[in-house]
Amino acid sequence: MFYKTTILSLLLTSSIIAGNHGFEYEGVAVKTVDTNGKIKQVVVKRDIPKECTKVPISNTMLWTGNYANAKVPDACKSTYVSTKGKLLPMHLHEDIDTYGELEVLAFIKEMQENDSMMLVDGRKEEWYHYRTIPGAVNMPFHHFKERQSYEFEFEHEIQRLGVKINEDDTFDFTKAKTLTVFCNGPWCSQSVALIIALLDIGYPAEKIKWYRGGMQTWLAAGMTSTRE
Repeated sequence: MFYKTTILSLLLTSSIIAGNHGFEYEGVAVKTVDTNGKIKQVVVKRDIPKECTKVPISNTMLWTGNYANAKVPDACKSTYVSTKGKLLPMHLHEDIDTYGELEVLAFIKEMQENDSMMLVDGRKEEWYHYRTIPGAVNMPFHHFKERQSYEFEFEHEIQRLGVKINEDDTFDFTKAKTLTVFCNGPWCSQSVALIIALLDIGYPAEKIKWYRGGMQTWLAAGMTSTRE
């Protein structure tokens, strides 16, 4: 735990010192599977169009009317539905860390050389295939929440998480992976439902990280997704 925390701190500190040439702009090379089933390499980073770097940061430019001044180029604006779901607390559990974008990116970077880590998209399959964070694995929340109705899917996916199912139907979490779980946004309860379901079967809370911002905050920050 100390080692991982130290690595994360170093990555975040170096990004702050480097300014606009920091961690989120350099990015992390990730192998992902596209919609045609082909493996390709994607650099996950903050994709900021060149014209956006010239937009001055001021109240007038950033917050006019519906947030963005008419003079701000369309490429620099993001519009999302923000009236769905229910806002979630910042902390779900005393032993579960809540992550922001830089922590997720640092997690993805370390994950490339550590197969005991997994980025988990807890949404249903159609959402995952439409757009997700490169490198994420789909673990639909309802396969865990309603595991008795999805017995085959649950058993397959829980084993992918490094959990062994014993003959007496108990679970061995000795080799359980460290997870970062996300869904659609800070108003989306699907990642929470997945996390609660994992805790219910005894998954170690200290091996679960929660990206509360999810896809909405990820895209709003200009981060790379699987949909171009």
